[in-house]
Order: sequence, then structure tokens, then C-alpha cells
Amino acid sequence: MKVSVLGAGAFGTALAIALSRDGTAVTLWGRDQGDVEAMQRSQTSGQKLPNFPLPESLTVTTDDAAFDADVCLLTVPAQKLVKFVVNNPISKSAKLISCAKGIDRKTGLGPVATLKAHFPDTTAAVLTGPSFAVDIAKGLPTALVLASARDEDAQSLQSILTRPTLRLYRTTDVTGAELGGALKNVVALAAGITIGAGLGDSARASVVARGFAELNRFSEAKGAKSETIQGLSGLGDLVLTATSEKSRNYTTGLALGKGETPDDHATVEGLATAPTILDEARRLSVEVPLIETVAHVVSGHLGIEQAIEALLSRPVGKE
Repeated sequence: MKVSVLGAGAFGTALAIALSRDGTAVTLWGRDQGDVEAMQRSQTSGQKLPNFPLPESLTVTTDDAAFDADVCLLTVPAQKLVKFVVNNPISKSAKLISCAKGIDRKTGLGPVATLKAHFPDTTAAVLTGPSFAVDIAKGLPTALVLASARDEDAQSLQSILTRPTLRLYRTTDVTGAELGGALKNVVALAAGITIGAGLGDSARASVVARGFAELNRFSEAKGAKSETIQGLSGLGDLVLTATSEKSRNYTTGLALGKGETPDDHATVEGLATAPTILDEARRLSVEVPLIETVAHVVSGHLGIEQAIEALLSRPVGKE
């Protein structure tokens, strides 16, 4: 069983380390020749996830042979997934697992539907849930969700990829798993903005709670199961992402709340997800005031003070 992790960023490298730590042969593919050669020479992780030794069974390469695997984990951001699968020679017989947490801005599709649009006959899944790359690379206990439309496929991938400290729970609720991972990023932006603007921890707790209610309401309107949203891929990931400065979405929100310019080199999925979800929520007539406010902030239509005023001036109602 040939397993490849496609993408040698922080999360891809961490996954490859975790999956190969027990001696399983894993290939990690990276685009940047210089970074890959540095990893090969030092046998340590690259600059995006520094100072972790690479297991002997892990091969790091830029060779296209990595795309000819039985299982491919694509650690590519949601907004770059289409371009990646179109421009690279991924085996048509490979089982594909996206590790993206977002919705494609142009198509409105989640990662699994994006993969199926280009590989209609293959098994497609999404790996999501509360996880930071550094924790996975350290071998700290991490629980994730593996979602695929058929339980047989999810069960097969679960058995291939589960490790003692990397526990994978499976579901056939692809919609719920994808939306939990995507929308929690938007709520994390709001949580960061709240702290950055100096509104305090109590206000952040309120934002997270009300944001979770919107996440659940929107996801159920899209056909997701409430128990999925209340699990690892929804609530679990939200708790992690909305409270830690290891989270890019949270720290981007912090910067916005302080009136600073966020790091434009980092992948922040919530920035593209917020307006995408707002468009769909309007189509479905689902009320998402917090998500709407974040979408207006990241698009530049609302300043932070205006956003706060807009939310605080909303009429009170039932919980």
C-alpha cells in the first residue's frame, strides 16, 4: 500500500512524520526543490515546520512518482485544490483524501465534491478536525474525522491511516465534516477580532457560542447532521481554532481587531470562506449575522467599530 502526502507545508510534513513514525513507508512530495533538498540533507523537517527529525521510512521528494500511490493525502488549501489536481499527474486509481478546511470561492464546492468533479470514479474523502501541525509532529494525541460518502471506503482508509496517537473517527456525513471545518474558521476570525479589539474573554465566549449556533443552523440547512457538527469536526475544531494563537484564522482576526495588517503570506481559509458562506446563506434564507459581519469586515465593507456596533445593536431574542 503506497501512501503519499502531497504538499510539504507544515501540516503535510506533520502528517507524513506521524504516518511513518511506526516504520510505514510514506512519501512526502514538495514543490520547492530547495526546501526538499534541505530536508533530504538534514533528515529534518523543513522551514515551515522546523526541527523535527524525519523517520527513516519517510521519503521526501519532488519526483512526480509520488503521485502514483494507492492513497494520496492532499494538504492543499481549498482555494488551490482545483489548480493542484488539474496540473499534477495524480493517479486515477488513487484514493484521494483532502485535508483542506474551506469552500472553493469560485465553485462553492467542498473538497470532496471538488475531487469527484475531476476524478468521478475514485474514492474521495476529507480529513478534518481539531489539529495543529506541531502537535501531530510531536506525537501528541490527536483525534480527527475521516469523512467519505461510503462507509466501506471510510473504514478502509481509517484502518490504513490510524496510528496510536493519531486517532481517526469515520463518518459518511461529508457535508457536516466539511462545513464544520470550513465555518469554524470564520468564527475563529470573529473570536480573534473580539480579543484584538479589546472586548475581552467574556465577549469572545459569546461570539464562539453564537457563532457555533450559526454554524449548526447553516450546516443543517445544507443537509448536515447535527451530531457531526457537535463532534470533532465542528465543535471540537472550533474550540481549538477560536482560542489559540497557533491558529492562523484566530491570529488574523487578532490583527484585524487591532487595526493591523495580517500576514498576507499565510493561508487563512476563513477569509475566502466567509463571503462564500454568506452568499449561500442568503440563497437558503438562513440567518447568520456573525458570519455576515465577518464577511463584510474581510471584504473591507465594514470597519471594526462599525462591525461591533452592528452586532450590538441587533434586537435581543430567545437563545
